[in-house]
Amino acid sequence: MTDTKDTGGPLAAPTSPAVSFDRVGMAYPGQAAGSELILADLSLDISEGEFFVLVGPSGSGKSTLLKIVAGTETQTEGRVTAHGETISGPNRRRGMVFQSIDDPLFEWLTVEQNVGFGPSVARKSKSECARIAAEYIALVGLKGHEHKFPHELSGGMKQRVQIARTLAAEPDLVLFDEPFAALDALTRRVLQKELISIWQKTGRTMVYVTHDIREAVILGQRVAVMSRGPRANITRSYDIDLPYPRDDLDVRFADAVRAIEADIERESSTQWDEL
Repeated sequence: MTDTKDTGGPLAAPTSPAVSFDRVGMAYPGQAAGSELILADLSLDISEGEFFVLVGPSGSGKSTLLKIVAGTETQTEGRVTAHGETISGPNRRRGMVFQSIDDPLFEWLTVEQNVGFGPSVARKSKSECARIAAEYIALVGLKGHEHKFPHELSGGMKQRVQIARTLAAEPDLVLFDEPFAALDALTRRVLQKELISIWQKTGRTMVYVTHDIREAVILGQRVAVMSRGPRANITRSYDIDLPYPRDDLDVRFADAVRAIEADIERESSTQWDEL
């Protein structure tokens, strides 16, 4: 494991960036630039095909960063690009997997119809939609459940459907906002392993937000730690140079978890020092 302190410029990335933040600031809703910012002067590059994980104290703006990349929120200051193009709104090239296991799915559609929804919106033929849906249903391990409705599925199965539906729209970049937080520990562990397998098979760029430091080290090629808000930024980036699947009994795994945990605890403790 290696780590790099933030120096005010973009964090180094080994290949051309899939996403680039250039001195981004984000004000609270209704406030102008220059006032109290959620994010301030944040610069960051995320590489093409990278599995990038973002951790930090509550209120540090992790989900806000995802929303800016998704195009559902717009930064107050600076510039954000995806594949060299300025982000100006939502785009099918950027998909989002949410924490909720119920709200994102269409309850009146079967698993097959939910997963095939993106291709159908893209006006692909019925046979092509069925082929794509079958491919991604198999990829997430739901073969045999194609004709079930969401209410017939467990929480873990619903989240697999959401991941499959997002991937079936064929985005270049997949954003995850704590997707396994609502699941039990065993299901979460299984889905973490499956997500790594999906990433390796598809080669998609993945940006993942979590509060779980162990999960961050299991998943991420690189784990970035955000400072406590307001005026949050990236304080440190860790390259997790451990082979997949990762062994949480490996001393190097434990060292990485402890180092990241110490960074977050330092950030969190400043809140109480200021009271």
